[in-house]
Amino acid sequence: MGSRAEIIYHSGVGTFVVENFGCRATQADGAAIEQQLRERGLQRAWSSQQAELVVLNTCTVTAAADRDARAAIRRIHRENPHCQIVVTGCYAQRAPQEIAALRGVSQVIGNSHKHLLAEIALGESQAFSTISAGIISEGTVSEGGFVPLAELNRASRPRPQSPEILVSDIFAHTELRAAPVFEGLGLEGERTRPNLKIQDGCDNRCSFCVIPSVRGQSRSLPLAPVVHEINLLVQAGYREVVISGINLGRWGRDFEERRRFEDVVRAILSQTSLEKLRISSIEPMDWSDELIAMIAQSPRIARHAHVPMQSGSDAVLRRMHRKYRPWHYREKIEKIRAAVPTAAIGADVMVGFPGESDAEFEETRRLVEELPLTYLHVFTYSPRPGTPAAGMCGQVPVSIARDRNRVLRELSAKKKLAFARGFIGKALPAITLNTVQAGEEAEFTEALTDNYLQLRVKGHHEPNRWLKIQILAMENGLLRGTRES
Repeated sequence: MGSRAEIIYHSGVGTFVVENFGCRATQADGAAIEQQLRERGLQRAWSSQQAELVVLNTCTVTAAADRDARAAIRRIHRENPHCQIVVTGCYAQRAPQEIAALRGVSQVIGNSHKHLLAEIALGESQAFSTISAGIISEGTVSEGGFVPLAELNRASRPRPQSPEILVSDIFAHTELRAAPVFEGLGLEGERTRPNLKIQDGCDNRCSFCVIPSVRGQSRSLPLAPVVHEINLLVQAGYREVVISGINLGRWGRDFEERRRFEDVVRAILSQTSLEKLRISSIEPMDWSDELIAMIAQSPRIARHAHVPMQSGSDAVLRRMHRKYRPWHYREKIEKIRAAVPTAAIGADVMVGFPGESDAEFEETRRLVEELPLTYLHVFTYSPRPGTPAAGMCGQVPVSIARDRNRVLRELSAKKKLAFARGFIGKALPAITLNTVQAGEEAEFTEALTDNYLQLRVKGHHEPNRWLKIQILAMENGLLRGTRES
């Protein structure tokens, strides 16, 4: 949430840009959309100002995420008024009419139809008719509401005056399709570490969270397609892959023969030659002793654990409807640290949840301070329409929530700095990202260590290479090092 990645492309006839807002799963969805468009002959534009088609893949986890998407729509329409703006993702699924009311929007395509985005946007094999306001009914589409594109050729029909809204019941989706990978397309800087989404949706019902209503029930990519996709990425030359999901640790629980997340990790290690597997966020209750041991024992799994906390107060966690208590969380983090002493351990923490008192916030601050966490993602509570928390008493004033956010961000910065400094004088494996030029020669290369530390390596190094880096110093908050000979 709050993050935005714009995929930049070469200008030309039939050009597009995809802008992704939010989590790794959203970024993986955006990569799939991009691939679908490229397969249909579209080329990447340098920016949204040059593109004929702009796809905004939105987040809705906070009000700020919604505002970011609306601001992007206004900016794009102002800078490029003739482009086709297609809005998809979680915000599109939650509030399609709100988005359609914005000037410049051509189509709103919810998560329910995201897998058909390229076909719908380009008017190919499938199309959905709209009612008078340009809105398809949410829920089951009637027989009269579906029109094959053979009968609605894009070239023969005018662009609708009102944006098309293509949204249906997300809970009707019970399977997860494999996202296309970048086979044969070559490596590019922003894709050194591709995301592969292997799970979507969530069966939890946290009182503050709107995501289950816009992503649907938990759905897992079957084991064989996961292995196949990883092998394709390896063949394309990728050295690290991040597996992601909305509730990743629940992978396999929806299969007729229930599987566990550890099964998919084990299969990737045994059935692929992937050099480094990085695991995205896993809920505390899914960090089993077996999973922790796998990370500790296999050098092919990145030394990196992201474990959402949300709050260190038992009372707040209960109001949030979270399924663990602070002492459970402490136990998991301490087990991870004991098994993997060099691991980066991150957490999501929310401040300003309804009713959060000074004492309850202090419980969170103290737990964060005491635990061996190395970084935080700190969020200020934002009421989401339709969630139980939005109607709770005791909404925390914005000014107080912001102060609490600042306290935790400052604590996070101290922990992150101390963790990074602890590796000065040591050698760490790191994957190279981008080369930064100084004059005519490369001054240094950006890299990311196995344990999630950003650093700069002296000299020019090709991207997507695992190197052993001797850490020499820290300058301006970033580690600097040199390749070991």
